[in-house]
Amino acid sequence: MMSARRLLSIVFLAAVWCALWREVSVANALVGLLIGAAVTGLAPNDPGPVRLAPLIKFGWMVLVDLVRSTVSVAVEIVTPVDRTEEAIIAVQLPLESRRHVLLLTVAVTLTPGTAVVEVDATTGTLYLHLLHYNRAAETRAHVEELARMACLAFPTSRQGAVA
Repeated sequence: MMSARRLLSIVFLAAVWCALWREVSVANALVGLLIGAAVTGLAPNDPGPVRLAPLIKFGWMVLVDLVRSTVSVAVEIVTPVDRTEEAIIAVQLPLESRRHVLLLTVAVTLTPGTAVVEVDATTGTLYLHLLHYNRAAETRAHVEELARMACLAFPTSRQGAVA
């Protein structure tokens, strides 16, 4: 019997797959479901509970990021003055969120204008490319909040059941 968490993870991964291809089609959805099933099949048998409220907040944060950054990049493209000040910044993830590094990498890279260019698994550091360096502090704080929400939505055995 498939757990609700695994089913939710498969559907989420299929949605991410479609988003990466920027097209929802039967073929993309099926391939996304297959990849999601394969990826979750490699996960531990009992990964723990899923907390719906933090998961919805995490999803809402990613959706808001997607809309805001799309508008920001679109404005940057249509204006004649180039106001970009590209930079690579490091964001140190809290120890408890390192088990969610793939989810965080996808959530950050999905938004236009920001991309994870490297992940240092030994230190839990994400290296991000930004179009606007003046937003570095805001971006670091936001990624830390995304990490906190990921930990609340998908607690691990080390985090306990209280949140």
